[in-house]
Amino acid sequence: MMAGHGDDPHAVGGPARHIPVLLAEVLDALAPKAGETIVDATFGAGGYTSAILDRGASVVAIDRDPDAIAAGSALEQQAGGRLRLVQAPFSTLDEHVESADGVVLDIGVSSMQLDQAERGFSFRADGPLDMRMAQAGLSAADVVNTFKAGDLARIFGFLGEERHAGRIARMIESRREKKPFERTLDLADAIQTHIGRGPKDKIHPATRVFQALRIFVNDELGELARALLAAERVLKPGGRLAVVTFHSLEDRIVKRFIADRSEAASGSRHMPDAPQRIATFRKAGGGVTPGDAETAANPRARSARLRAAIRTEAPARAGDFSIFGLPKLPAVERPGER
Repeated sequence: MMAGHGDDPHAVGGPARHIPVLLAEVLDALAPKAGETIVDATFGAGGYTSAILDRGASVVAIDRDPDAIAAGSALEQQAGGRLRLVQAPFSTLDEHVESADGVVLDIGVSSMQLDQAERGFSFRADGPLDMRMAQAGLSAADVVNTFKAGDLARIFGFLGEERHAGRIARMIESRREKKPFERTLDLADAIQTHIGRGPKDKIHPATRVFQALRIFVNDELGELARALLAAERVLKPGGRLAVVTFHSLEDRIVKRFIADRSEAASGSRHMPDAPQRIATFRKAGGGVTPGDAETAANPRARSARLRAAIRTEAPARAGDFSIFGLPKLPAVERPGER
């Protein structure tokens, strides 16, 4: 279960746990049944996995957060051998399963993570400026306190679509010389003090900066791109791919991937020796969004969008990151990168 990106943590009322977004629509796209293997590559609180198990399929569930894996141990025991939990980045799903009848990806931060102040994902409550899903590697505090203002501005601008990115980055660079940023509320309050908040502003001035930091710290866009390529490699002919996103940047990546992989192309008549490109997926409908009833019950679902595709018999193409249009951001050596 994932929380909507861009939510104002001060405005969201209370924890919204165990509410998998677009569950019925995801199950329709996956159509799981007995004898099949589905990869839930973003296990989270196990909402999709539980529903897939109820349909009789087996599940390989992946999550890089050790807390999520630990919390799922009871479900694994109850599943009678039909559930295998794997602690790993979901971009490595093809290292943990050879073939699958379906893959579901639910992108972003889980409500469990948002609701735990000690994880530092939200400024609804004060906590350490952390944001690491895997609880290892570069933290948000490391980024805020060591990156150059220009790099911070690029992160806030690209990943948070923050129009005051440069001003906020310069403020951070100046303030951290006196006192490093270590707590979520310290950073949020500093941003609000510097930028201000108008009476018509629907979200807190720090919301987009926090979003950008989380996406950068966890390399969420790169992870998504690698996971889509991995899903292409493991899905059987007729296998179903379902991806739920919560932000325009993520949705753009998924939309581009499905469009690219759904289009077959033969070489130009001006280049007769160009190799043929065969479609590896068939698009399954357009973007699906939650209805009014779901968004009323779970406000964090309001920005969700589901895209689905069906695997063809064509062999997987070589990985090509150029199709994703990923922004150029500061290079960081991350643990476990391939």
